[in-house]
Amino acid sequence: MTGVRERGEDIRCYIIENIEKYPNNISAITAEHFKITRQAVNKHLQRLTDEKILAETGKTRSRIYKLSPLVEWRQIYPLGGIPSVAEDVVWTNDIRLALGRLPDNVLNLWHHGFTEMFNNAIDHSDGTRISVRMKKNAAETQMQISDNGIGIFKKIQSALKLLDERHAVLELAKGKFTTDPTKHSGEGIFFTSRMFNRFSIVSGDVHFSHNYGEKEDWIRSDHEGEIGGTHVFMTLHNHTSRTTKKVFDQFTTDEDFTFSKTVVPVRLAKYGDDNLISRSQAKRLLARVELFKVVVFDFDKVPSIGQAFADEVFRVFSIEHPNTQLQAIHASSEVKRMIDRVKTTASVVQAKPIS
Repeated sequence: MTGVRERGEDIRCYIIENIEKYPNNISAITAEHFKITRQAVNKHLQRLTDEKILAETGKTRSRIYKLSPLVEWRQIYPLGGIPSVAEDVVWTNDIRLALGRLPDNVLNLWHHGFTEMFNNAIDHSDGTRISVRMKKNAAETQMQISDNGIGIFKKIQSALKLLDERHAVLELAKGKFTTDPTKHSGEGIFFTSRMFNRFSIVSGDVHFSHNYGEKEDWIRSDHEGEIGGTHVFMTLHNHTSRTTKKVFDQFTTDEDFTFSKTVVPVRLAKYGDDNLISRSQAKRLLARVELFKVVVFDFDKVPSIGQAFADEVFRVFSIEHPNTQLQAIHASSEVKRMIDRVKTTASVVQAKPIS
C-alpha cells in the first residue's frame, strides 16, 4: 500500500512541476510519462484541484489547469524614518512568516537573497521607500523587491564613469563590486543571482538576468521607455536541493573559502555592435579582475577579437599579474588562434636572452 501512495505522490509532484509547461495537455503528458491511463491522471488532477493547488478553466478537452497561488503578499517600507528599517527585522517579522512552510535549505536561500537585496536598497538606492511583493504556489515562490531610488545601473555608471549603463552589468557579472566598500563586500548580487532559479534586475532601460544552470548572464536594453528605481525579481523552486554552501563552493578555489573565482562574459565589454579590437576595450574588461585568483573569460557570442585586445588580456595583464590564472571558454576557432598567437609571442619574448 505504501508503494501505491508513493507512486501517487510522484505523479502529483510531476503534474505540479510540469503544469506551467503543459497547461493544455498535462493529462496526456503525465499518462505517457508514467504509462498509465488518462483517467488515472484525471483523478490526481481532481485531487489537486480539490486541495486548491490547481485551478481549472474550461470543460472536457478544452480544460486548462494552472497552479493556484497559495500566498499573495505585499508590503511597503518607508526609508529614512526613525527608527530606520532593517533587513533582519523585516525578514523575521514579515518575510519568514509569509513564506510559510519550506525546507530548511530553501529558507536559507531566501534568507540570504532577501536580506542582501533589501539591504542594497536601504544603503544604495537613495530612495524613500521599498516595496516587497511575494507570490507562492505549490511549485515555486516569486519575490519582487523594488525601490524608487536613483537606479542601480546609473549609480554604477556614475561611480565608474562608464559611457553606457549596460557596462554596469559587466561589473555585476564579475562580482566583488560595490559603490560603498566600507559597508559592502560587493559579493551580494553576484552570489544571490546564482542561488535562484531565475534572478533579474530591471532599472532604467537595462534588464540584467541570470537563470540557474545557464552558463551566462544576459542583458537586454528596452528603448520603449525607462523604468524608475531598481526592481529585483527572484524565483526559487520550493523543493530544490540547492544550498548556499553549494553555490559558494562553485566560486571557491582555496581552503579559506574566499570568493576567488569569477566567470566574465566578454561580450558585455562591447558598446553596441563594436568589435573587440582595442586595448581600451581590453582594459575595460580587465577592471578589477586582479582581485581573483582564477578568471574565466567566456567568449560565447564573440566571433573574433583584435590582436591588441588579445595582447592586453593574455600577455600584458598576465605579466603584470602572474598570480591571477586566466582561462578562456567557448572561444571560436578565430578567437583561439588570436589568443594562441599572443601567448606564443609572450613565450618568445620571455625566452629571448638578454644581450
